[in-house]
Amino acid sequence: MSAVPSPDRSYVLDALHEVIDPELGYNIVDLGLIYSLDVDDGVVRISMTMTTPGCPAQDYIMAGVHERARNLPGVTQVDIGLVWEPRWSFKQMSPVARAHFGIAD
Repeated sequence: MSAVPSPDRSYVLDALHEVIDPELGYNIVDLGLIYSLDVDDGVVRISMTMTTPGCPAQDYIMAGVHERARNLPGVTQVDIGLVWEPRWSFKQMSPVARAHFGIAD
């Protein structure tokens, strides 16, 4: 039996679209909460933020990110770093998310 190959960055990022910010009801990728994502030999390293410091959904969102990434074939470890710089703003949202919320470019 051969080992499952490590997924690539885009595969992991696609999976994280399933993690929804419960307050905004929108996925964290298009909200711009993922600052960086690297995959190296089955180890996924994610740097992310929340919309506000002290976000009441922080534990829920981080658990969702960990669970979704960890359950992908070929992932052996998930390391998540929560950062506050740069501070999140609406400008980090994808054009699709800004349109959804009625935010002009």
